[in-house]
Amino acid sequence: MTTAEAREQGAEPPKEALTLRDNVRILFGAARAFWLVNLVNFGDGIAYFGILNLLTLFIHQGVGFSDQLTGIAVSVFTGLVTLCMFGGGFVSDRLGVRRALTLSVSVLLAGRLLLVLSPLPGGAAGPATLWCGLVLMGLASGVLQPALYAGVKEFTDPRTTTIGYSLLYAIMNLGIVAETFVSPFIRGRWQISGVFWGMIGVTALMLAANLLFFTRRIERRDRVVDHATPAHEDRRTLAEKIRALPFLDARFIFFIFVLLPVRTLFAHQFLTLPDYVMRCFPKEVGARYEWFQGLNPLIIVIFVPLIAAFTRRANIITMMIIGTTISAVSTFLLVPGPRLETLIAYVVLFSLGEAVWASRFLEYVADLAPAGQVGAYMGLAGIPWFLAKMTTGFYSGAMIARFIPEGGAQDSGTLWLVYAAVAMISPVGLVIGRKWVQKGVRVAH
Repeated sequence: MTTAEAREQGAEPPKEALTLRDNVRILFGAARAFWLVNLVNFGDGIAYFGILNLLTLFIHQGVGFSDQLTGIAVSVFTGLVTLCMFGGGFVSDRLGVRRALTLSVSVLLAGRLLLVLSPLPGGAAGPATLWCGLVLMGLASGVLQPALYAGVKEFTDPRTTTIGYSLLYAIMNLGIVAETFVSPFIRGRWQISGVFWGMIGVTALMLAANLLFFTRRIERRDRVVDHATPAHEDRRTLAEKIRALPFLDARFIFFIFVLLPVRTLFAHQFLTLPDYVMRCFPKEVGARYEWFQGLNPLIIVIFVPLIAAFTRRANIITMMIIGTTISAVSTFLLVPGPRLETLIAYVVLFSLGEAVWASRFLEYVADLAPAGQVGAYMGLAGIPWFLAKMTTGFYSGAMIARFIPEGGAQDSGTLWLVYAAVAMISPVGLVIGRKWVQKGVRVAH
C-alpha cells in the first residue's frame, strides 16, 4: 500500500522498520542544517535558563526593585516570551528558518546586553534600561522558539522526524543541565553579573556560528519540506486564506487546549514545589532543593531520545495519552503526605511522563500544520503554556496559604489531590477525542 492509498483508507502510512542502531546512524547522518538549528537550540538552553534562574535576584539586588515589582517584572518577561510566540510563528514562516534565527539571536544579544548594563549608575536610566532589555528578550524568544520547531520540520525526513523533535527537546534540556552545573562556580567568583556576561558570550557565539555556517546554500540543499509559498505565487482567495489560519482549525485548537490541565503541573514546579519542599520537609532537604530542580532536565536529556528511538513507529496519540497519564498520576504519590522517597519518585515519574509525551506533542502539531505554516502552528501551540503560567499563578498562592501555611496545621495531601485531579482531565480528554484527533495524523505531510 502506498502512502497516498493509506491516507485515503484512513490508515497511518507505514513507517520503515528500523533498529535502534539504524536510528542512531540516521540521527548522526542528519542534514547539517538540522544540527545548526540545534546548535542554536543548545546555546539558548544555556543562556535563557542561565539568566532566568537568577533574574529575580539580579533585578532585586542589582537594579533595586522591590520584591513585588521584581515579581511583576519577571512575570511580564516570561509571559511576554510565550505571548510573542503566537506572532513569532508567522514571522518565522515569512522569513524562513535561517533568517528568523539570525534576527531573533541578534535581538536577544541586544536585550541581554541591556539587561546586564541596567544596574550601572545612571539614576532612572537603570529601570528603563532593564525594561527595554526584558521586552527585547521576550520578543526575540517569541520568534526563536517557533523557528527552531520549524527547522526540525524542514530539515528532517519521515524517518528522522520523531527523533528530530525528541532531540530538539533533549538538547534544550542538555543546555539547562550544563548551565545548572557551571553557573554556581561562575557566580561564586564573579557574582550574578558574571553569569550574565557568560550568557551574553554564549549568545554572541550562537550568532557568529549561525552567520558563518548556516548559509543560504545549506538551507536550500538540506530542506526536505518546502517553505511557505511566496506571497506573489499564493493564488488563494481571502476566504481560503482565512480558513487556513491555525486558530480556525478545530482539531488543532482542541488538541492544544486539552493539554492545558496537565500543563498546570509544569507551572507548579516553580510556583508550588519550592514552598512545599521548604515548608513540609526538614531543613536539610530544603537546602538541597536545587538537586530536585536539576533532576527533571537530566532525565529528559537521557530518556527523550531513547523513548523516541524505541517508540518511533508507535501511534502519536497513544504516546500522548500514556505520557500525560504518567505525569498526572505521579502527582497522586504526594497525596499521602510529605516523604522524601515519594517526592523523589514523583519527580522521576513526572519527568518520565514528560519524556514520553512532550516531544510527540511537537511532532503532532508539525504534522497537522500545512507546509509553510509550521511556525504559525507552533507559535499558537504555546497558548496553553501561556495560560497555564498566567492562570496557575492566580490561585497557587492562595492554595499554599490555605493548605501549607508557614505556621499552623498543614494539609499538603489535599493540595496535591486537587492538582492531580485537574491534571487527569488531559489524558481523559485525549481518550474521549482520540479518533477525531487521530485524523490530524492521517493527513500529515
